[in-house]
Amino acid sequence: MKAVLFANTDWYLYNFRRSLALSLQRQGYDVLLISPVGPYGDKLRSLGLRWEPLPMARRSLNPLRETALLWHLVRLLRCERPVLVHGFTIKCAVYGSLAARLAGVHARVNAVAGMGYVFTSPQVKARLLRPVVRGLLHLALGGRNARLILQNADDVALFRQAGLVDPAHIRLIRGSGVNCAQFAARARTKASGDGRMRVLLASRLLWDKGLDEFVAALRQLRLQGCAVHALLAGTPDPGNPAAVPEAAIRGWVEEKLVTWLGHVDDMAGLLGSVDVVVLPSHREGLPRTLVEAAACGLPLITTDVPGCREVVTDGVDGLLVPKGDSGALAHAIRRLLEDPELAHRLGEAARLKARSQFDERIVIQRTLEVYAELCDPSAVPAESSL
Repeated sequence: MKAVLFANTDWYLYNFRRSLALSLQRQGYDVLLISPVGPYGDKLRSLGLRWEPLPMARRSLNPLRETALLWHLVRLLRCERPVLVHGFTIKCAVYGSLAARLAGVHARVNAVAGMGYVFTSPQVKARLLRPVVRGLLHLALGGRNARLILQNADDVALFRQAGLVDPAHIRLIRGSGVNCAQFAARARTKASGDGRMRVLLASRLLWDKGLDEFVAALRQLRLQGCAVHALLAGTPDPGNPAAVPEAAIRGWVEEKLVTWLGHVDDMAGLLGSVDVVVLPSHREGLPRTLVEAAACGLPLITTDVPGCREVVTDGVDGLLVPKGDSGALAHAIRRLLEDPELAHRLGEAARLKARSQFDERIVIQRTLEVYAELCDPSAVPAESSL
């Protein structure tokens, strides 16, 4: 059987779904990965995976360009004739599912990690797009041969309330999976020459990841005389309207608030060198960074919002703070600085939780079970076109 995995960046496919693709190959699937062009396509190919670029612009709203993309996908799927198309993120879910229906593909699986810019941003542009996207989602996600994978219970409740999909077709799979053994093996190699606690925020550099609150908390800690070494890993995402300008990041560096590491390939090594990981995000699907940090046995500080609270239970395996509250974030960092025994206890509990709930073997097995629901080889008629 052939499966197509469709994402809005090749970076996402490489970093979040290559283990799934390789596992599918071992299961006997013929796998095709598709995304806009990027530097990770060749890395996917070097693993023995087939990847093809798409003429897709993530931020495009041009009707002609978007229609051309949809028909490109339809022609591709008609040529490839997969049994299943699996789309990641909202735009890929919509376009992939519509193209699959038009091409007569039997099964459609969509994994939506959070509600994305359109549903979370207060900007006028996002609010205007919201009803249009809702309508497209209802059209794309419906049908008896479709399944929607969500990463947290809040999103499950939201999609059910919105009536975007038959609740019986929703599956909860927490995250994209992390190789916990790999991260545990690299844990605790840290050494900070100046003795300060090393606090890391690693994410795409978007405002809705809580960058403003993080910087404000660091300023407060400085005024309080708390010595921490703040590290910022990641790069701005020019394809996202919430991207933090590089000039702002360089300003924080000049202010000596953060050390900006840029893109980091060896996350296991980086996490093994720090003491605390924070993610003051406004909303998530299920944040991989927190799971990777948990697998390393690190204490976590994050916001009490959907996705983040799936990973952290306050006071048990991390600390939760209110969204947008830089004072609470500063207090939580200082609490771990002043109570190393608490930090150690939270980190050990986080490690156990990561291994039991978020390991990639669990996520891949659950995903294969969803595929099996739809792809019984004894009954694979083409679904009728729109």
